[in-house]
Amino acid sequence: MTRKQRVEIALNHKMPDKAPYNIELTSQALEQFCQYSGTSPDMYFETAGNHIEKCGYNGGEYVSPGMFRDEFGVMWDRTGIDKDIGNVCEYLLSEANVDNYVFPEADLREINLVTQKMVDNNKDTYKLGKIGMALFERAWSLRGMENLMCDFFMEEVFVQELFDKILEYNLTIVNEALKFDIDGFYFGDDYGMQTGLIFSPETFKKYIKPCLKKLFEPIKSKGKKVMLHSCGNIEKILPNLIEIGLDVYQTVQPEIYDLKKLKREFGEDLSFWGGISTQQALPYLKPDKVHSLVSETVEILGENGGYICGPTHQVPPDVPPENIEAMINALKL
Repeated sequence: MTRKQRVEIALNHKMPDKAPYNIELTSQALEQFCQYSGTSPDMYFETAGNHIEKCGYNGGEYVSPGMFRDEFGVMWDRTGIDKDIGNVCEYLLSEANVDNYVFPEADLREINLVTQKMVDNNKDTYKLGKIGMALFERAWSLRGMENLMCDFFMEEVFVQELFDKILEYNLTIVNEALKFDIDGFYFGDDYGMQTGLIFSPETFKKYIKPCLKKLFEPIKSKGKKVMLHSCGNIEKILPNLIEIGLDVYQTVQPEIYDLKKLKREFGEDLSFWGGISTQQALPYLKPDKVHSLVSETVEILGENGGYICGPTHQVPPDVPPENIEAMINALKL
């Protein structure tokens, strides 16, 4: 059974020969693991046996060491602890007005080049287009979290205009990528904290849900899968996400969710991806306990299919390489 077939079977809520999985690492954790294991970063994907490839469409460039400007012109300071995301240096929308900001145009040529490269690489993997900071995160990266939260109540017209502009940009990418033989789309857009949503369910339904529905529609119309990453506890909006066509919810933090309850209540309509805690488990457990945890999590979330195993986030550098190795070995069995 190929890796792609294993994912397809699981996402159709049937039982593959073993659980499909993806183990992604931050750049620092990747460097540490490669030094420990004697592999090279460009060989890690195959060494791990990962089942899913993502073709990322977020752009940008480093303008100086540790300073990254993304495709929307937002400058991120990556000189601190976080080398992969960083902190916004300055919010480009200082006022609740989009008129003085020039939104980027999607680079169709680059989308074609990188998507074709993934499709033609002869790997037996499940292949996804990927847009990070899909809507809410992109909005606050431009406006600022505090400002945007106030805007939800005080600047409704502006928020709708801002979200519509971001949606228009992302739809251009989606429609171009769907010209290729990819299996689905993966979106990153954090909506949750440990204790619940960042905003109210009503705010989600007013601003974000309609945009996500439009973003999902061309993908669903072609029979492709839609996957969404969100950190935190988003249980209150899972029914809304299912309603607009979400197939896979990624992260599934066990320090937040009762995994058995989550599977029981949503497992018929939704597949899950993640479940192995990078917060409370992987940094602290001994390798043999990691192996046991992986087996237990697969047993719970993988019942009757509908599960892709993996860490809840990209593995951070505080996780010992031995534990990454134990997780890979447990899933390769």
